[in-house]
Parts: sequence; C-alpha cells; structure tokens
Amino acid sequence: MTQTCAKNTKKQASPAKDGELKWWQLSLLGIGCTIGTGYFLGSGLGIKITGPAMVFSFLLAAAGTYIVYHLLAMMTTADPQEGSFCFYAEKAFGRWAGFSCGWNYWSSKILIMGSQLTALAILSQFWFPRIPLWVFAAIYAVLSIAVVLLGTKGFDKVENILAVTKTAAIVMFIILAAAALFGWIHGGNDGRPGMPGSMNEIFPGNFRGFWSSLIYAFFAYGGIETIGLMSMQLKNKEDAPKAGQVMLIVLTIIYVISIGLVIAMVSYKAITEKESPFVTALSTYKLPFFPHVFNAAILTAGFSTMTASLFAVTNLLVTLAKDGDAPRVFQKKLKFRSLPLASLALAAAGLSLSVVTSLLLPGKIYAYITTAAGILQMYNWGFIIISAYKILKLKVKEKILSVTGLLLLLLAVTGTIMEKSIRLGFVVSIVLVAIIAAVTWMMSRKWEKSGKPNKQPAP
Repeated sequence: MTQTCAKNTKKQASPAKDGELKWWQLSLLGIGCTIGTGYFLGSGLGIKITGPAMVFSFLLAAAGTYIVYHLLAMMTTADPQEGSFCFYAEKAFGRWAGFSCGWNYWSSKILIMGSQLTALAILSQFWFPRIPLWVFAAIYAVLSIAVVLLGTKGFDKVENILAVTKTAAIVMFIILAAAALFGWIHGGNDGRPGMPGSMNEIFPGNFRGFWSSLIYAFFAYGGIETIGLMSMQLKNKEDAPKAGQVMLIVLTIIYVISIGLVIAMVSYKAITEKESPFVTALSTYKLPFFPHVFNAAILTAGFSTMTASLFAVTNLLVTLAKDGDAPRVFQKKLKFRSLPLASLALAAAGLSLSVVTSLLLPGKIYAYITTAAGILQMYNWGFIIISAYKILKLKVKEKILSVTGLLLLLLAVTGTIMEKSIRLGFVVSIVLVAIIAAVTWMMSRKWEKSGKPNKQPAP
C-alpha cells in the first residue's frame, strides 16, 4: 500500500532511457514497497467484517491487481514514457482525463498519508493507551514535515532498509505463528478457533461482509501503479510483466499465509482496528518481546513511508503546476533547499485535517480514511484499465481480462456501501471525485475558449 517508491508520478512525457534494474530486483523492490501499514493494520478491518473469508478477499484482490499491472506494463512496453499512467489516460481520452487523473491521484495520496498518520497514532497507543489519538497524530505530522524541511540526504537508502524491515517483520510473524500452532511455543488458549470446517465458519459475515472486505484486500496491494512506473528503470523493458507477476505471486503467498495463521490462532471477533491483527494473534503466547519488537518495526517503517508520501505528494503538485494542471504558485521553490513551500503547505494542510478528524472521530477515523483512500485507489486503477482498452489493440483474452478487472474494482468500491461502519468513507470519496469532476469541467471550458485543448506546459 506504500505507493511512495516512485517519486515522480506525473511528468511531462519523454522517451525512456535505458535503466539499470534487473527484473528480479524490481520484484524485490516492489514487495518491500507495497507491504505497508494498510496491510499491518488495515487488514484487521477486513478480518473484522468478514472473518476467515478474508483469505479469499486477498486472492480476488491479487487477481484484480494482476490485471491492472499487466495492462499498465503492456502500455509501458508499447510506448515507454517517463510519465505516469496519467499520461496514458491523456493519450487515450484527452487533456481532461490527464488532468482529472492527476488530481485524483494527488487526492488519493493525501488520504493515504492520513491513513498512515492515523495508523502510526494507533500503533503508538499500544504503549501509551491513555494518550489521545490526535496527540500522536499531531506529533508525527510535525516530525514528518520537519524531515521534509530538512531535506535529509540519503533518505532513499533509509527507505530501502526499512522496506526490508517490514518484510522481515511479516516473516518473523509467520515463523513464530507456525511454531505456536505446532506447539513449539508455550501459551495460547483452548479457545483457539483453528481452521474453519464449514461455509458458515468461513463466511460468518455472509456474502455482504465478504463483499465489504474486498476494499481492504485491494488496499494492501496498493502501489502497483508506481511499481509500474519504476519498470522504466529496467534494463529490458519487456521484463516488466514478468517482474510484476513474480512480485504479485510472492506478495499473495505472504498475505494469504500470514492472514491464514491469524485466523487459525484467534477469533475474528477479537480483531479490532486498535491493534495489528498479527500482535493480537500472538498476544496469549509467552512471547513478551514480540508485540514490542513487531510494533516498533512497523512504527518505524510506517513513519518512513508517510514521510516519503509527503515528499511524493509535494513533488506531484509541483509537477502538476509545471504541466499547467495546477496554479503556477505551486511550482515556485524557495532558494533555501529548493523547497516548494506552497505545495508543501497544501500537503501539510491535508495532514492537519487528519489530526482534526482524529480528535473529532477517534473511534472510527482509521476505518473512514482507509476506506476513502482505497476507493480513490480503485478509481486510479480504473483509469489504467480503460486507457489500455482504448490505446492498445487487445486480443480477446486481454479484453476479457480488462472487463473482469473493472468488475472486481467495481465490487471493491460498491462493497463499502454495504457495511454501515465504513460507509462514510465511500461518501468522502464521492465528494472528492465530484469536486475534481466539477473543476475538470470548468477547466475544459477554459481550454476550449482559449483555443488550447492540448496541454501547454508552463515555462
């Protein structure tokens, strides 16, 4: 769910240069960058809604994610550009599509930052449960902005190290959980649910619960579009589909095994949004070090992810301004460290809004923000699929894949309407899309009147 590995998300298109990455390196990078707080904490929301069926949610989401990546890789191979999927949207449907795609992506990144910020606050309450959520949210927001202002060098290297940390944390859980199930670790309780043996046990939340859980499974795979952009750094661009396939296979195996272990070790009713399901699963075993080590590892990596998101969303707005898709004030940079102050200020305002909502809605804020972020992510992916359908000469098999992908995305989005506890997230996403659509319509009329329907990059 990280979506921060590729810093430049919407550039003016230009021919791709030869990269240095091998396909397996891109796969490993994608695995480390995709696993994030959306999985470590957000998966608990899905488990709570649907129970053991969450395993199938991850399998369906993996299929949908594969379709999106496959089509994006096909467009990249056919027309390599150092631009984002927004370039392909504009190529397929015109300037309005590129404009709305860029702003939808910026909005989704703001919500993802809010989700990450709230996740960090929740993880911190593991040690300090009496401190309000908004206090931690405010602290992490200020620290993240400070890191960006300092312009810390070598941040990318730290990001890579922490990507490994996140992956290692999940591997540690899998090993310890397997050892606990085999009886090699003392503890646990007789109320352990074990593997479900009937349809009622697999789908205790019925089909509606399963439907509503899909958005969180998809959210855990978030970042596939930016990994698609990083395929531009491959030595052989034709290896992009293979890199994505291997990455998704490994991610799916990790996700399914770890979620399966959680479900076998603890009742889904015990899972809450206030604690990582992986910590909950091992909480009754004699492993006093695990909750603290696991929580600290995810907290550290999560802060890195959020700060990288702040870097990315700030630079994204600068690029939008340079492309003429945002007011020019956002491309101006200070002489001091070349900081785009206006762009950073708007991103900081988005973080501040998350702090305020954490104060007003401390019990439900994470579910609402994560749901809205996941839905906007689905809209981005929908742009990729319909752009590929328009640009590429797809074979019958690929046309079927694209339609299937759109149906899966539609299921994930509409499922949020079915669950009352997360419905507000759907409303938030609709409001944001409506605002973007209204602004896009007004800009389209302006472009037509000026006689410049095609993009005119700002100097």
